[in-house]
Amino acid sequence: MFDLEKGVPTDAYDLADAVSDKFLVPSKAVSVPLKFHRQGIRYDELSEEEKEQWDAKEWSDDGSVPDFVEAEAVNKWLFNIDTVDKVLAHLMTHGLKVAGGDRLGKTIIFAKNQQHAEFIQERFDKNYPHLAGKFARVITFKTEYAQSLIDDFSQKDKAPHIAISVDMLDTGIDVPEVVNLVFFKLVRSKTKFWQMVGRGTRLCRDLFGPGKDKEFFYLFDYCQNLEFFSQNPETVDAPVGESLGKRLFKTRLELVGELDRKSASAGEAREASESETELRREVVETLQREVAAMNVDNFVVRAKRRFVEKYAKPEAWRELRAEEHAELAQEVAGLPSELEAEDEEAKRFDLLMLRLQLAVLRTEPSFKRLSEQVRSIAGLLEERASIPMVRAQLFLIQELQTDEWWQDVTVPMLETTRRGLRALVKLIEKQARNPIYTDFEDEIGEHAPVELPGFVAGEPFERFREKARAFLREHQDHLAIRKLRMNEPLTAVDLQELERMLAESAALNPDHLAKAKEECEGLGLFVRSLVGMERGAAKEALGRFAAGGTLSGNQIEFVNLIVDQLMAHGAMSPELLYESPFTDVSPQGPDGVFSSAQVDELMELLKQIRTRATA
Repeated sequence: MFDLEKGVPTDAYDLADAVSDKFLVPSKAVSVPLKFHRQGIRYDELSEEEKEQWDAKEWSDDGSVPDFVEAEAVNKWLFNIDTVDKVLAHLMTHGLKVAGGDRLGKTIIFAKNQQHAEFIQERFDKNYPHLAGKFARVITFKTEYAQSLIDDFSQKDKAPHIAISVDMLDTGIDVPEVVNLVFFKLVRSKTKFWQMVGRGTRLCRDLFGPGKDKEFFYLFDYCQNLEFFSQNPETVDAPVGESLGKRLFKTRLELVGELDRKSASAGEAREASESETELRREVVETLQREVAAMNVDNFVVRAKRRFVEKYAKPEAWRELRAEEHAELAQEVAGLPSELEAEDEEAKRFDLLMLRLQLAVLRTEPSFKRLSEQVRSIAGLLEERASIPMVRAQLFLIQELQTDEWWQDVTVPMLETTRRGLRALVKLIEKQARNPIYTDFEDEIGEHAPVELPGFVAGEPFERFREKARAFLREHQDHLAIRKLRMNEPLTAVDLQELERMLAESAALNPDHLAKAKEECEGLGLFVRSLVGMERGAAKEALGRFAAGGTLSGNQIEFVNLIVDQLMAHGAMSPELLYESPFTDVSPQGPDGVFSSAQVDELMELLKQIRTRATA
């Protein structure tokens, strides 16, 4: 009657207006820098005592030990005591207090995954034993009697007073007494971020005493979310860890240097000298081939062209002086090479064996730890003795597990072992990555206030999405829309008819429609992102995956999570399988739940589902 737009609100009432009109309270957003969360953890920057702790850890099944742990790994599979302790100490010191300032007010900590949440509660109970088991509680979808805990959390003076959540309390919970929000995980969805912020905006009368109402809430961010979502998102990029290829190059270069030093010293046995000279020649040839395969027309290589051309020649490697070692390590190592790519598992085994060779040459104490890792790999390979490739090396594999083999072991012996087993390590059955717990000293910087923009009225394109969603719901019987919801393949005619129908709608902006097609890689995928997929169709699509045999409990839970995603969004990117909530089932995502073949099949199924929405 009044020519109002369909599918969108008649008016918009944003957060700034709600705060101004005293219906909601504003936040005081505080960014708290944590070194490990921003820069990762570098072995070289640890104290000697911490380096010993690092060396003692079982980092991976293949026995490799990293020199650097990326920031993204912290609280995903590496849990550091000092990091969590510093966050809790900061919260307990600076968080808003109630009960005359004697007790921390109701607080929600948004954790990265289930293990992270449990680790936070464990550290809280350790640091505040008189409050253990009551004051701070994990509340997630895996928590028994979660609703009962939420009910207790919702009561002003009843414990728990800190709710540690993974996704469950991000939306939907209404506890006016919440005065502290702690972002202890990275969030990159604007919608989800503001929903999480909304947990603290509720009014609460007399919270701090008669006539002393809640006037604001604290938002403590330890993971740079505020910088990302504010209008001035200038941040310092965290340093990137060295690639596996660069580490291999530099370690081989170190081995050449050690062999040269040993060869130059007096009193070497002739036989050992000859075998080690041969080893040096082979290592140098490997490095020279890699440099020679660097394309000087590549824009990354071009800047280092002078060095690449110099060391692409075999004669440059005959005698390497200290300055030439430095040039290779600083200017050439890590540049892209056009050599044929090798298996990552084989390269990691190469790195382990190179470090072991260096430990022998330098008589380093790390020899014992590295040799134990090789023994462990040999033991896992022996379990795969039914494979002909493994059976051919079974004598060596069994010998490696004896003490006698390691007595007076030489660098050439280790090189023979590296060559014999490097192609076999990929045959070891994949196992879920075990969490690693450390206690390295983190650095926490001064907290700084960040101006968050108000929750302004929806952007024009967001309004277009809502109008399009409402329009599509009114036309669910359209053949193309029904096909999308039922995961049936679209034809070019279906897409043309769908586009014609949307273009003829007076309520939908043609420019926004073109933008939607571009952003979603096609009209079909855009429409399906709005209408979702029928549960039966999603289960049928995944049913083909489950048809190969009986699935375990974890596998069924994983598949059901995929079904939920498809119902809500119509398709999903495979990268999401390595994020929460999937990593709450297994920190390794699908790799920790399914075999390699099953993971490949699952990826292919998701690709097929996506393809059916295109033509």
